[in-house]
Amino acid sequence: MHTRTHPSAAPSSPRRPSEPALTFVPSLADLGWDPTSIPPSVDAGGLRPARVTLQGRDVWRVHDGVAEHVVAVRGRLRASSELPVAGDWVLLGGAPDGYVVESVLPRRSALVRKAAGARTEAQVVAANVDVVLVCAPAHSLNPRRLERELTLVWESGATPVVVVTKSDLLGDDVVETLAEVRDVAIGVDVLAVSSYDGDGLDAVRALMPPGTTGAVIGPSGAGKSTLVNALVGEQLLATTAVRESDNRGVHTTTARHLVPLPGGGLVLDTPGMRELALWADDDALEATFVDVDEIARDCRFSDCSHESEPGCAVLQAVSDGILDDDRLASWRKLQRELAHLARKQDVLLRNEERKKWARITREARSRSKP
Repeated sequence: MHTRTHPSAAPSSPRRPSEPALTFVPSLADLGWDPTSIPPSVDAGGLRPARVTLQGRDVWRVHDGVAEHVVAVRGRLRASSELPVAGDWVLLGGAPDGYVVESVLPRRSALVRKAAGARTEAQVVAANVDVVLVCAPAHSLNPRRLERELTLVWESGATPVVVVTKSDLLGDDVVETLAEVRDVAIGVDVLAVSSYDGDGLDAVRALMPPGTTGAVIGPSGAGKSTLVNALVGEQLLATTAVRESDNRGVHTTTARHLVPLPGGGLVLDTPGMRELALWADDDALEATFVDVDEIARDCRFSDCSHESEPGCAVLQAVSDGILDDDRLASWRKLQRELAHLARKQDVLLRNEERKKWARITREARSRSKP
């Protein structure tokens, strides 16, 4: 018989975050709450909804529409790898002096990457996000990383928007740089933004009206925290001292924060991700490489791999200068990566199924013994 654990017997109280608590809007509606988020299968009796506003290393803060709380997480969630992430909606149990996350509600979108290292598991970066600002620093644009990031966002269910940060460094090259980015981010809005002089900030704020949530991703040093601080209008997230040479702060985020914007909407900052392995499928890749997909429709063979087949429209487009050879190489690389991921997932599923039936067989034999 399973005995429900009293909150006082929950995991030990988490250490408190070293960063000061952020100032939040006072209602669940302002945090994006939708009462239909609790499915009929979930028993919410006696529990209260809250949204995860900060996720650090074994640290969670949530807001329940009244106040922000540092909370513990029920042990069974840890055991099942269902830990809450920033942006999640959760149900809280326990007393005001010791709230505990009892369950994580279903996510309507999830920004997911493959966990770093050799493990084949998903790592959820952010949940319940409507728009993702993909920050590409003007001084060090990386088209290949941008393609990878866009594939990740298309898979999440959110809408990607590319934000070229530190655009004041471009001078007269803004138009040329934006055109270069649009060649990679086909069908995606591209904005030039300078947190230093305020250019483009209003256009970014307009993407996150009341009731919507944005997330900011990009490499370390892309100006993500500086952008969030500029959108909020105060220094909420930490950056290092501003350099005198270019008036820039250095990105120092190590946790994920969800903060409100003046006039409504919320934005979630994320740490820079050095390793960005995909956890996606072919549909997300097609959304990123829509130009390759459209050209491929004219290939002679429907299963053309665009390597050396006769009548390949994609290879012809490269030869004619219509499609960039580096972009095709990037498409091939990401396609191989996703195919490898699918094979590894298939092996894991087969192993899990084998273990399940072995367990069932053992249990059946045990019951049949006199």
